[in-house]
Amino acid sequence: MEQYDVLVVGSGGAGQRAALEAARRDGLRVALITKIFPTRSATAMAQGGVNAALNNVAKEDSTEVHTFDTVKGSDYLGDQDAIEFFCQRCPEGVLEMDFMGTPFSRTDEGKIAQRNFGGQSYPRTCYSADKTGHVILHTTYEQCLKEGVHFLQEWYLLDIVVKDGKAGGAIIWNMKKGKVEIIKAKSIVLSTGGAGRVFWTRTTNPFLSTGDGMAVAFRAGVGLKDMEMIQFHPTGLGKTGILMSEAVRGEGGYLLNVEGERFMKKYAPNKMELASRDVVAKAIEDEIAAGRGFNGSGLDAYVVADLRHLGPEVIIEKLHGIRDLALCFEHCDPLTDPVPIRPTCHYIMGGIDVVDYKTCATEVPGIFASGEASCISIHGANRLGGNSLADGVVFGKVSGAGAADYAQASAFADCDAELKAKAEEWEAKFVEVTSRTSGRPVAEIRDELAVAMWNKVGIFRNEAGITEALEVIDRLTKEYETCYVGDSNRTYNMAFVNYVEIKSMLTVAKAIALGALHRKESRGAHVREEFPKRDDSQYLKHAIWKLGENGEYVMSERDVVFTKYEPQERKY
Repeated sequence: MEQYDVLVVGSGGAGQRAALEAARRDGLRVALITKIFPTRSATAMAQGGVNAALNNVAKEDSTEVHTFDTVKGSDYLGDQDAIEFFCQRCPEGVLEMDFMGTPFSRTDEGKIAQRNFGGQSYPRTCYSADKTGHVILHTTYEQCLKEGVHFLQEWYLLDIVVKDGKAGGAIIWNMKKGKVEIIKAKSIVLSTGGAGRVFWTRTTNPFLSTGDGMAVAFRAGVGLKDMEMIQFHPTGLGKTGILMSEAVRGEGGYLLNVEGERFMKKYAPNKMELASRDVVAKAIEDEIAAGRGFNGSGLDAYVVADLRHLGPEVIIEKLHGIRDLALCFEHCDPLTDPVPIRPTCHYIMGGIDVVDYKTCATEVPGIFASGEASCISIHGANRLGGNSLADGVVFGKVSGAGAADYAQASAFADCDAELKAKAEEWEAKFVEVTSRTSGRPVAEIRDELAVAMWNKVGIFRNEAGITEALEVIDRLTKEYETCYVGDSNRTYNMAFVNYVEIKSMLTVAKAIALGALHRKESRGAHVREEFPKRDDSQYLKHAIWKLGENGEYVMSERDVVFTKYEPQERKY
């Protein structure tokens, strides 16, 4: 049995920043577990930038303007006290990353460069060409090594044990050895990223984004909040859904339909392509539905992003990674050809219910959450581009400090027997499921789930479709109980890992669909076709789902926190 004061789960920007902050406390043993190599986490795929009102490009910008832009972008579902706290700390967070060695792009004066991003009043998105997440992640990893964070890579979280209402430790699958491990910990930070793979191939997320932390927290008694709020990024590559960064539009790229028209003038005449992500994604789907897309109106239809007018210098210097993706996956060169694009699942605004934004604590003492796995809530119904990396930088640090404070003030829970029993339960499960010789293959369950989620709980939703999706999820959950895994080896048994991941995806998908069914309005990224208007009188509330005693999902509501900005119609 391993024993640490602070255990961080997840090696993305938020998780590593949390581990770094905790490790800077004298006397604390800090470990970080990750199911992959740390610098291959999803943060490495974040291209466009990280928001902070540094005034390097726009002198008029301020943290107050950033706060309002974020509140407006959230379609007024974000908690305004948390948003203000966040925006005030973004400049410090980015400057800390700069001080630690992050190689940001620079202005002619040598300051951190900043670019336009959708839904923002001024250029405040700091960047490193189109590899911003990559450089932030690698810089943080170096600092974690410097501070002695103990990395346990290729270790996969199975469960958290709670004793007497507080966290006691975690049960882990050691992929390399093929065995169940126990880690006893005073505090646990869940920074496990998103769950975009519930849509499987129509997502920008890597294969590891399967909602594991959300599902484990849910089983441990923590609520999942605002899960219906799924951001569909407007510009996923047409064939694969791979991200084509908002930097494409931030640098001045056009979106064109089959008629060669810059169609965003009809939907957001002031901001055009730089309207918020939900507005642009819905506009693209409306154009395709109206027959103005390329290649018909089915799943293979698309519009195009045209960068040709930007010229080789801008594309090669600032968008070279995006050009590489277009060449590899669409077989077209942005220097000479428009690039096929279509919306794709990008980010989960909902997540693990954080009840104290100043510490990132959940309602279960000892469990903290940050990054995309969490819902604090600063993104509300729609996240602004550049606020995700900023979320990881700011609340990664906050969660690490919160977990360290808790660990320093607490003793280890007396839960050795419970940890051992849960480990034995998982060992027995491994033997049982990998010994099966029949049942539905787990990959078929995964694929059917993805089709149901994309078609029924995607960009446009209605009661009949969501209800059908819930019926599919319930049926797949039953089939999962007897599914076929097909590999009984222990060392690097990825079939077993995929088996556990699919359970996480089913758990999260049901919360998403139930939330979408409950919210009878259209707000931000959530569009109910039969309820096209926002309904502030009924739904200006967070929906929180918890696991009931009999396995049912039980919903409660919490009022959105308002400080100074009253709801108004969003226009861009």
